[in-house]
Amino acid sequence: MKTKAPTIKLIAKELGVSISTVSRALRDMPEVNPETRRRIMKYAEEVDYQPNMVATSLVNQNSRLIGVIVPNMDYFFASAVKGIDEAAMEAGYTVVISQSNESYGRELANTQRIMGSQVEGLIVSLSSETQNIDHIKKILKRNKPVVFFDRDTPDIRASKVVLDNELGAYKAVKHLISKGCKRIAYLGAEKNLQISNSREQGYLKALKEANMSIDESLIVHGKFEKDNAYLKTMELLRLKTIPDAIFAISDRLALGAYMAIKDKGLRMPEDIALVGFNDEPIMSLLSPSISSVSQPAFEMGKMAARLFIEQLNSGEEFEPRTEIFQPELKIRDSSTF
Repeated sequence: MKTKAPTIKLIAKELGVSISTVSRALRDMPEVNPETRRRIMKYAEEVDYQPNMVATSLVNQNSRLIGVIVPNMDYFFASAVKGIDEAAMEAGYTVVISQSNESYGRELANTQRIMGSQVEGLIVSLSSETQNIDHIKKILKRNKPVVFFDRDTPDIRASKVVLDNELGAYKAVKHLISKGCKRIAYLGAEKNLQISNSREQGYLKALKEANMSIDESLIVHGKFEKDNAYLKTMELLRLKTIPDAIFAISDRLALGAYMAIKDKGLRMPEDIALVGFNDEPIMSLLSPSISSVSQPAFEMGKMAARLFIEQLNSGEEFEPRTEIFQPELKIRDSSTF
């Protein structure tokens, strides 16, 4: 038979004292006789008493729990969550993590579920489907802190931790131009996704700076998934004049493009060059290895947690701020001529 976990009521009964006396002793309150306190603490240690943290949080109105919602747990977000968790642990907080799987419906449900778990607030990266952000606005109305990281929205005044996405894309496309590429395709996600739009701006900026014409047939938007990227790349490779390079806004999309290029029997970079974004470990293991824009996911996660805790401790005096991290282009075989 499973032994019941020791409770304050059980300790009080065993020691012949009141429940309130046990509660005050365990909370180290001064109005308890020193000898009684010693007996209570000794017995609590012997039976391995563990306080009910949910009940404690309801009394103190401080759960020390941070809600975190991410679109998925791919390399970037897994690394970012590790950073969030490390910074939270250093400050004495625990994270409660949930995935939206790029679904607005799941993001909405997970937000409601996590906020019902007595978390102090939310660190969130929006799903690729999310356009309505009323669920986030409701959290702010309750004076709970919200910090966006990686994927944010311009419609909410909150702290944000983001990458300079436009610069990352600009570096990637400028690199392809420097290698002599003339027909560079853009492989993006849904148009409502801000990081996709920012990276598209970087793509366009590099082309305009090089006085290259903008060919709308080379600008492709689709779902933020590998299989859809494969289909979109196949469409590009059926054009009368195919692109000589593809810039994909994430490594997930770059992998779909990579598979399509391989299936078409084309060589990289001789027939078509390829650059992704995120610099996931698999990109260096493929043959040919794939160039990609790197972003410091772990450090971005740590910063998001630090901003959250800073805001939590500052109360209404806190002024939201945006921390922008810098990208780095990792050049590999897929774009080295």
